[in-house]
Amino acid sequence: MRRLLPLLLLTPAIAFADEPKQSDPVPKGTTFSFDFNKSKVFPGTTRRVTVFVPAQYDGKTPACVYVNQDGLPGYVGPTFEKLIAAKEMPVTIAIGVTPGVVPAASKDTLPRFNRSYEYDGLGDAYARMLLDELLPEVETKTATGDRKIVLSKKGADRAIGGASSGAICAFTVAWERPDAFTRVFSTIGTYVGLRGGDIYPTLIRKFEPKPIRVFLQDGSKDLNIYGGDWWMANQTMQRALVFGGYEVKHEWNEGGHDGGLAAKPFPEATKWLWKGWPEAPKAGEGSSQLKEILIPGEGWKLVGEGYKFTEGPATNAKGEVFFNDVGAAKTYKVVDGKPVEWLADSKRGDGQRFGPDGKLYANAAGVNKILAWDAEGKATEFATGFKGNDLVVLNTGAIYDTDPFETPNNSKIYYVSPQGEKKVVDTGLKFANGITVSPDQTLLYVADSRTHWVYSYSIQPDGTLANKQKYYHLYVHDRDDDSGADGLRVDRDGRLWVATKAGLQVCDQAGRVNCIIPTPNGKVSNLTFGGENMDVIYATCGEKVYSRKVKVKGANAFEKPFKPTAPRL
Repeated sequence: MRRLLPLLLLTPAIAFADEPKQSDPVPKGTTFSFDFNKSKVFPGTTRRVTVFVPAQYDGKTPACVYVNQDGLPGYVGPTFEKLIAAKEMPVTIAIGVTPGVVPAASKDTLPRFNRSYEYDGLGDAYARMLLDELLPEVETKTATGDRKIVLSKKGADRAIGGASSGAICAFTVAWERPDAFTRVFSTIGTYVGLRGGDIYPTLIRKFEPKPIRVFLQDGSKDLNIYGGDWWMANQTMQRALVFGGYEVKHEWNEGGHDGGLAAKPFPEATKWLWKGWPEAPKAGEGSSQLKEILIPGEGWKLVGEGYKFTEGPATNAKGEVFFNDVGAAKTYKVVDGKPVEWLADSKRGDGQRFGPDGKLYANAAGVNKILAWDAEGKATEFATGFKGNDLVVLNTGAIYDTDPFETPNNSKIYYVSPQGEKKVVDTGLKFANGITVSPDQTLLYVADSRTHWVYSYSIQPDGTLANKQKYYHLYVHDRDDDSGADGLRVDRDGRLWVATKAGLQVCDQAGRVNCIIPTPNGKVSNLTFGGENMDVIYATCGEKVYSRKVKVKGANAFEKPFKPTAPRL
């Protein structure tokens, strides 16, 4: 039988101080512990779970939740007892969780300590472990008095906290799943370059703000080592959160990297984190760039769902929107806000756009052709001989099309003349995908899905391409190896909108990501601007299609080219 060594906290080490016992006669909660070793997210790990149950919990009404990393500090229970009795916070069950350890194979070997991997790493893995595995396991337990543990599933009812790496872990959980955790207590947070956490201040400034409330604590004598400067990093986080319009408070002092310093601000921080409950924290409006494109209070709306895989959203001159369900080989038209079947057999239509003649030009993967569909849904062959992925139709009637399938990691880009004559105008991208042109139709943009780049080319009079450059630098999730950049569109101000694994990334003309706008289900393959004023985004998101009204208007390639405003460099 393998021997389990005691849990060790990796450097930088932290220590917790117990708060002095309360002298007020408040109802006392109870605590129990158990070991959890059933995780599939972090296979082979075992961890200690400590659960504090307040006296006011009745075993029937779902309790609010507070999860603390690195176990449950001694000051949590007494603080909750006092605040719950004073009705300054809701009835809340606190759950302390230690980081996972893969037990040693024998007494002569070391365990694998997962603390940095689980806590410092970005992405949703730890959140999934909590939500899908650990919290349901807590609900199988009972407290004293045979009270069954029932935890609220509402994000407004759940908080999370920790110190050092446990703090950035807590923030990551809320960042990834604001639907599940909305209140964060962070002390001496490790927002530095250990596993990519130093990118958070930038992401906070670029992402559409999330409905989370954050309390930060740190001291001027915190660590300054190979991974970064903790003191400066926490201040940078606070400034970024303020910039993003988040609800944020902080306490700075002269302390060092000491988890015990959390005991002093914890009571007031907890009262503030729960203020206004049961209402959830509100998201701010974000940066000036976000304010330029998003309408306050105007969110995503579900257009349709239940599809196999949606792609190819396209808009005609009337602002009517069409899209493909590639897996079902059907094309839909959005009528009065709802999808209606337009083509019962699209020949596995994929990327598509309307041309200046009013026809819908589509890559038909089932027949390896570009088909031109008229208003009655009748098709004529426009080009053949290659398997196109996505395309754009210019005002001249010419087409640029991406073909990533013929040669792996050596995609082809085709130019098809208005007469249907094709030629290869570029090769070499790993997976050429989405494609569009600038509003003046002098630049061609092509997304390379298997990288973090969108390429820019100069369009020549004969349709050939020049001045190829890796131009738009996209954000890539820590959990991903590439951006997954797919559909591209431009608005009338010259911004490039890119559908990626992280959401819609909105870039300025200088090639910089200004804004990142996630979709409700975390998926997006393509987008188009539709509606009478071309100011409604339609996004194809896997099995669903969403829409969202915005302040800006889309530029259609079938329209007469025009010169956009010059970028701010």
